[in-house]
Amino acid sequence: MNVSLERINDDYLFEVTNSNGMSIHLDNKSKTTGQVKGISPMELLLMGVAGCSSIDIVAILNKQKINPKLLKMNVKGHRNENDVPALFYQIDIDIYLEGDFSPEKAKRAAELSFDKYCSVSKTLEPTAKITHKVFLNGIEA
Repeated sequence: MNVSLERINDDYLFEVTNSNGMSIHLDNKSKTTGQVKGISPMELLLMGVAGCSSIDIVAILNKQKINPKLLKMNVKGHRNENDVPALFYQIDIDIYLEGDFSPEKAKRAAELSFDKYCSVSKTLEPTAKITHKVFLNGIEA
C-alpha cells in the first residue's frame, strides 16, 4: 500500500494520491489566515474508521444475503486540544441502517467489525476508546 503527497499551494494545502490515482486534499484546520480547502489529517482518521467499518458491515451482511437499503454513520472524535500531540482518547460512532433484517444481525455485524475486522479502529484502539451504537430503521438495536 502506497500513497504520495504533493504540496499544491504556498500555504498548507496538499494533495494525497493513492496507487489507483484517487486523491484528496489535506489542509491545516488550525491555521489563522486563509480559507481551509481540505480535510484535516485527524478528520481523515475518523473518515477511515467510518469507511473501514462500513465496508466490514456491508460485507458481513452481504454474506447473509442482506443488502441494507441505507448505511450512514456519524463519527465523533474527542481529543484534548491542549495536549501535544492531541491524540483521540475516545471515538463515538452512531451507525444508521435501514432494511428488512433483524436488529440482532445489524448489531452483530457492527460488533464483528469493531471487535475483529476493522484495521483502522484496531490501529487506534491502543490510544482511543471506541464506542458504537446501531440504529436499524430508526430504532436502537
